[in-house]
Amino acid sequence: MSNVAFPQGFVHRRRRGAELFLLLLSLVVGIGAYAAVGVGVKGHVPADIYTYGGWLVALVVGAHVVVRLAAPYADPVLLPIVAALNGLGLAEIHRLDLSGMTGAGSLASKQLVWMTVGVVLFAAVLLGLRDHRRLQAYTYSFGLAAIVLLLLPMLPVIGESINGARIWIHLGPMSFQPGEVAKIALVLFFAGYLVVHRDALALAGRRFGGIDFPRGRDLGPILGMWLVSLAVLVFQSDLGSSLLFFGLFVVMLYVSTERPGWLVLGAVLFGAGSYLAYLFVAHVQVRIVAWLHPFAHGVNSYQLVQGLYGMAWGGLVGRGLGQGSPELTPLSYSDFIMSALGEEIGLTGVMALLVLYGLIVERGLRIALVCRDPFGKLVATGLAITFALQVFVVIGGVTRLIPLTGLTTPFLSYGGSSLVANWVIVALLLRISDQARQPPPVLHAPSEDDATQVVNMR
Repeated sequence: MSNVAFPQGFVHRRRRGAELFLLLLSLVVGIGAYAAVGVGVKGHVPADIYTYGGWLVALVVGAHVVVRLAAPYADPVLLPIVAALNGLGLAEIHRLDLSGMTGAGSLASKQLVWMTVGVVLFAAVLLGLRDHRRLQAYTYSFGLAAIVLLLLPMLPVIGESINGARIWIHLGPMSFQPGEVAKIALVLFFAGYLVVHRDALALAGRRFGGIDFPRGRDLGPILGMWLVSLAVLVFQSDLGSSLLFFGLFVVMLYVSTERPGWLVLGAVLFGAGSYLAYLFVAHVQVRIVAWLHPFAHGVNSYQLVQGLYGMAWGGLVGRGLGQGSPELTPLSYSDFIMSALGEEIGLTGVMALLVLYGLIVERGLRIALVCRDPFGKLVATGLAITFALQVFVVIGGVTRLIPLTGLTTPFLSYGGSSLVANWVIVALLLRISDQARQPPPVLHAPSEDDATQVVNMR
């Protein structure tokens, strides 16, 4: 940090008022969408609009108060974006509840409870973690925790396979996806590891095609992460998490060392791993065939085709909330919630959602740029890249840009583990942002009285 004296009277703007204004707009989006769903399906505003709206207002305003008290200099845009996405996701899940596809229970009510848990953990992170740099001391503990979390679904008693992927653990009446928490632990582990070993990993080896590739002795970390990703793919049949974990490490490695050779090497390893998975993993073969030939006879692609038809029927502006038929797409409340929204709010609404996700990534990378310590820079970068990769693979799969992966759409899809983990990610970003945007201490030139005191002390 450079010792630059700020002009007299200079004060950093906290922007909490702007955040509150944007939060009010996000509440209008969430509660308005909930009311529009009731009108579209039942012909009248839902009877529980006041209870639902009051709960949502309490959660959002409570989160704002925590930020105002614990992180007054934090980014003012992240929380309103997250509140808008979460509110819109709740409204669409409620719409699918009304269609009867989610069963007898109300998934929207359960999702609102999970949102409450997420906001509570959001507040706990901001109030309990006053300096993100303390997390660096637990680098290898986070690495061990990530490994344990990834291995939990493989245990014979609590491990559970759902839709062909063994990524869940079952504890009593609850199911939980430990990989959602593992991605946070992996970001913290990667950041702490790369801060320490950056200089060695940045050394150039052979030069080919104008790109400096790493030395052979430094390939251990990327090969190890490649093998871990393949293990997740082979033993858990989880294509999405495998891609997310490996892509996250490669990008953080590139950001840390500024060597494009790591990106090239990562792309080669990813291509080789994908080909091997296609040859030997049946679950991957099914996904690839459904991606390449979704309309062919005998191909297991009913979900993908129904989602594509739904988005096509939505067109440019959509059928209107409550006016489409998203219940015809299986699991449209989780994996395919973007196709359900595309059917009802159209291409225009989907593009607006993509802009919101892009803003989350942009604000995360902006936080990394202004952060003063290398650990915080890498953590903010890793968390932002996590959002970017997850949104890309989910929406890319739904729109048939890439094969389906099975990940959830952040803050929109139904799922407690994903929602809670993403609220914790936002809390970590706000903590780093607050630390980075705080005004540095003003350095005064020593006065004559200070010099006299020093002489007297001697």
